[in-house]
Amino acid sequence: MTRNVGGIDKVLRIAVGILLIVLALTGTIGAWGWIGVLPLATGLFNFCPAYKLLGMNTCKLKK
Repeated sequence: MTRNVGGIDKVLRIAVGILLIVLALTGTIGAWGWIGVLPLATGLFNFCPAYKLLGMNTCKLKK
């Protein structure tokens, strides 16, 4: 797995993932909040399968 998630994209994914999971735990948005596991995982692992399919990369390139 090559890294393809970085910078502000990573921070937003983690924040949105945690927010959705917390809302699911409190019962505010129901079971759909558990979908927050996906952005949380992609943010923590720095890899997004959809980005790979689309050829996208938000990581800074090392020279």
